[in-house]
Amino acid sequence: HSFTFLRWKYSHYFKLVEEKEKEIVVKCRLCVGEKLLSTAKTTTSNKKKKHLHAKHSTTELDEKEPNDTWTPPQAKQKLDFSSPSPGKTISSTELNKLVAAFIVEEMQPLSTVEAPTFRNIISKISVTGKRTGAVLPDRKTFTNFLDNAYMEMETDLKKTFADLEYVSTTADLWTAQNKSFLGITVHWIDPASLHRQKAAIACRRFRGRHTYDAIAAEIEQIHSSFAICGKITATVTDNGANFVKAFRMFQADDDEAENNEDEVIFTDLHEVLRDDSETSERYILPPHHRCASHTLNFICTNGVVTFLTAKADCKAVYRSATGKCSALWSKVSRSTVASEILAEFSKRKLLVPATTRWNSYHDALSRVTDIPLVDLNQLCTRLDIRCITERECQFLKEYCKVLKPVCMALDILQGEDDCFYGTLQPTLEILMAKILALKEALEKTAIKTWFSTILDSDEALLAAVILPKFKLWWLRDETRKDTIKMTLAAQCRALTVEIPQKEPLQSPESRDHENDFFAFPEEQNQHDKQATTVEMEICEYLKSADMGNLHDFPRILKIFLKANTATPSSAPVERLFSIGSLILTPKRNRLTDQRFERLLLLRYNRYFENKTQMK
Repeated sequence: HSFTFLRWKYSHYFKLVEEKEKEIVVKCRLCVGEKLLSTAKTTTSNKKKKHLHAKHSTTELDEKEPNDTWTPPQAKQKLDFSSPSPGKTISSTELNKLVAAFIVEEMQPLSTVEAPTFRNIISKISVTGKRTGAVLPDRKTFTNFLDNAYMEMETDLKKTFADLEYVSTTADLWTAQNKSFLGITVHWIDPASLHRQKAAIACRRFRGRHTYDAIAAEIEQIHSSFAICGKITATVTDNGANFVKAFRMFQADDDEAENNEDEVIFTDLHEVLRDDSETSERYILPPHHRCASHTLNFICTNGVVTFLTAKADCKAVYRSATGKCSALWSKVSRSTVASEILAEFSKRKLLVPATTRWNSYHDALSRVTDIPLVDLNQLCTRLDIRCITERECQFLKEYCKVLKPVCMALDILQGEDDCFYGTLQPTLEILMAKILALKEALEKTAIKTWFSTILDSDEALLAAVILPKFKLWWLRDETRKDTIKMTLAAQCRALTVEIPQKEPLQSPESRDHENDFFAFPEEQNQHDKQATTVEMEICEYLKSADMGNLHDFPRILKIFLKANTATPSSAPVERLFSIGSLILTPKRNRLTDQRFERLLLLRYNRYFENKTQMK
């Protein structure tokens, strides 16, 4: 009967359907469909074997061992969306979270939940307790769900900030759809993993004129609402005059407060009464850092032009070369015919510079110089643009070569995950060395002038030294090395960090006699022991420390968390505005200010994505 078929080494690829008098009917498990094969009972070298070689020659067949019960993999089946899969159900709350994640992460309008096509898809999902498909709530109810999610996120952030000792912020103003918004992001270092963390806490509607006192009031109010006023090591902003004045007028001077703590201060009562309107509002802002990327961008857009236009020969070739490039960018970006002609000479499109980012100008010039001069001039001729001369082309290449280090420095300082405040001073020092090696005194003077405060700052120097990536290797001056070592040792001694110390083993007899004879003041003993411990900790740190074992140096770790919490640039808040421009589109300009802020912060903080990963 079917015994011969069952002993066949490839019988597991077929299913026995029917057994007749002289033949058997089988179905191939690897085929899709209901096609049947018939073969004689007493042989296997027939249709079944031919079928495997003909239809499944690319499939690696496994021979069945005697008494093997192995089941072959099922063939691919067509997906059936006609009804939900039995046994796979989710709760309505989980469904709402999944839909909310889709709306927020993909920046879709809230009206999506009421779209018939979207609701039709959701209806195919099985929900616990319902025999029919899932039903989404209406837009108003779904909006309430998002509001509750935002409140949970805000509560989680406040709990996180409460457990932190140091944080930093970035702030800036943004205008879109005839509205102004003040954005603030918070940054901190996780004490356990030493990884950078970030979160946006505000993108609030800013009404009225952008005056320094109005900015100070809004910033202080936002900081106070999250209870981080006393924890902020620095707030990073651009070089806008209103921001600079706000922090200059309302920044708390800790040194002055400490020095004058015991002094008697006399106040002119007549002045107080006369200027009551001006002194009634007094805001306290944290220390202020200017954005390093914005300053470098200013040097490149203004300092370089001033340097090149100072000499007549450089001025002529600079203006003619950049003018022809501008004409080329304008032509290619506005004309489809010009863009098609460009495709004949270059596989890559030309980049058009953005006014707010100098990197784009450097990258756009580099893209032009990558095209061979012969092809470039043929392109200019086809587009009816003046051809670029060999001297101008050489000037553009030299321009990109000299300022390439500046572009690299900007990319480094605009980072978030691995860029600490201690990165700033080594980056500037190495940048000046690279520029000086390429072109004598081109931008070194400008960098020294604009970053004089940073280059002479002991705070920035200390932040770089206690960053294991740099330590002291980038410093050339031995005097600066000795000075910063003394500063680091002084700060370590001032800290109160509990470190378990092992007592030396002594015999009871010697302990009694020796302690009586060598009796020194307790304060002197503690001071000498602490000095020795600090010196050893600093020495071991400079020899072998990295980010992985920084916890082995508790004093240096505490200084590291405070000094390196701030970011070198305000790029994070700029990225917040970039996401905001994708949400506040012309078609969604009727979003309320509060709704826009909540959608943006949920998206920037990846609230729903992080919740899913935690589960």
